[in-house]
Amino acid sequence: MSSLRTHDDTWDIATSVGSTAVMVAAARAGETAKADPLIRDPYAEALVDGVGPGIWDLVRSEEFAAKVADADTEVAAVFEHMGNYQAVRTHFFDAFFADAAAAGIRQVVILASGLDSRAYRLPWPAETVVYEIDQPKVLEYKAAKMAEQDASPSAERRAVAIDLRQDWPNALREGGFDVDTPTAWLAEGLLMYLPAEAQDRLFEQITALSAAGSRVAAETVGVRSDDRRAEFRAKFERIAAQFGMENAPDIAELMYDDPDRADVAQWLDAHGWRAAAVTSADEMRRLDRWVLPPGDFDHDGFSSFVTGEKSV
Repeated sequence: MSSLRTHDDTWDIATSVGSTAVMVAAARAGETAKADPLIRDPYAEALVDGVGPGIWDLVRSEEFAAKVADADTEVAAVFEHMGNYQAVRTHFFDAFFADAAAAGIRQVVILASGLDSRAYRLPWPAETVVYEIDQPKVLEYKAAKMAEQDASPSAERRAVAIDLRQDWPNALREGGFDVDTPTAWLAEGLLMYLPAEAQDRLFEQITALSAAGSRVAAETVGVRSDDRRAEFRAKFERIAAQFGMENAPDIAELMYDDPDRADVAQWLDAHGWRAAAVTSADEMRRLDRWVLPPGDFDHDGFSSFVTGEKSV
């Protein structure tokens, strides 16, 4: 379990869990800048620029990537793989929302939305309402940066400023959420920051709020052995020291390594949903974005992308 997390910790966009949203946005900005991007996020660059200097500046820097490649090809492959993962993950969940919209779903909830820009960049059908739930400072920052860009949501966007450890279902209902309307839910980049019991409670709350026909998508938590976690930490420390990243957050310290965590697809199948799962490794290979050498592949250490449809 993380040594940095507490039951009542909080953050803004540049600290703790909030900083991970900036790194994800930086990865989307880097992907968008490629000649043939897998996804396009025209707002990612501006969202990252407003945060201030940090590791996110290196994540999307072609000059930095070239320096890493010249100095250490193994490290360069890790950095490329991390960026590719974010692009593939974004691509998968973009497709999830497109499928939900095609099925007639017009109510969307993005949990711990961070710097997610889907309310602005996806082509939502008319009358779609997108709820974004996150801590107040995170939502305030994003709203301010989008206003600076004169960006208008492509759906009706409703911000719900609340920590998911509080009574967010009530806050969501107070924001106009209709429990009798099918909903498309997304938990992307979230579950790894929750202990096992909080993950179960989250899906219990989602289930209670979901009408028949609702859909859910989630990124699961990869399971690494203690040896693999120590190996990853040592590799990260080597990268940080070699390339001047000593102040970079240790993402592993923000996560909960909980052996009692439920398998998301199995949990959904047992609670009124029809679930399916694809490993991120398989999805990265399908999209020709896997770059790690065979020896670095630890099947259980990579996340899966789970989707489910509520049958009752």
